[in-house]
Amino acid sequence: MDGVSGFVEEAGVFYERLGLSRTEGRVMGWLLSAPEDSADAPRLCGEMAVAKSSMSVALRRLEQVGLVERFRRSGERRDRYRLAEDVFEQAFRAKMAEFDRFRGLAERGLAVVGDDPARRARLELMRDMYGFMAERFPLLLDEWDRVKEERRR
Repeated sequence: MDGVSGFVEEAGVFYERLGLSRTEGRVMGWLLSAPEDSADAPRLCGEMAVAKSSMSVALRRLEQVGLVERFRRSGERRDRYRLAEDVFEQAFRAKMAEFDRFRGLAERGLAVVGDDPARRARLELMRDMYGFMAERFPLLLDEWDRVKEERRR
């Protein structure tokens, strides 16, 4: 398998490792690499040889998590799907919220391990690293916004 179909399969495996289903990952790969910017469910089923029920579940979940948008063109009867605008930036910003949860988990761990230096060192490293990321990543995204704006000019 090579070319676009190989890429779609690779995307399926890639996104599966990140917590999506293989079908959801394949949809992401197809929408990223398709000649059109959108497709309806029957087209996606045909392109990927996936059952309608599996595709319906995948599209619904991708829409719920904000990775794809459902829309309907004027005069058409079928819903179409496309990648959400700024999908990767949105996904990254959502992941950034996890930094505070990791930091909070480390704080709770520090509260229960007492004075043991080895256990405290591991938890302090976790807390401090996620604190650093929570502080620095928004700055990177602000810089990305500037770069993205320059690319549009």
